[in-house]
Amino acid sequence: MQVHEGEGWRLVVDPLRQPFPVLIGGEHWASELAAAEALSLQEGVRRLLEQHRGLTDQLLEEEALTLELEVALAAEAGLAGAPGLWLELEGDRQHWSLRFVLTPAAGRRALEGGWPPAASAAFAAALLQGQALAALAAAAAETGQMTDTDQHC
Repeated sequence: MQVHEGEGWRLVVDPLRQPFPVLIGGEHWASELAAAEALSLQEGVRRLLEQHRGLTDQLLEEEALTLELEVALAAEAGLAGAPGLWLELEGDRQHWSLRFVLTPAAGRRALEGGWPPAASAAFAAALLQGQALAALAAAAAETGQMTDTDQHC
């Protein structure tokens, strides 16, 4: 089990805990995620941060921006009416917050959460580090669950 946490955020990965091997949390909330949900969150955050880095040179010091991204869940990609994940990065060149909304399949839970600027960068770094979700990604690749995601900005 890997535990990563700081002020206002938490990420716990335990591949042995099924069907929800990942726990994410913010200042007064936490939720467990299935592997496909966690991997989609990781990919979405990675893509948002890449877009943000690509735009920061174009922003004036006082300018802010909002980036939005929709991704299909890794295990359910390509299915009509499949659940999805909406993500948002909002802020300026140096400080930004993250938000997400998990749209569920029929009979599943929905989830909405986010982190303020002070916690967003630390949570994103932990989520994207090589070790955090590597075992889950390897297992998903073996079962053929990883697919490309669709982007809508």
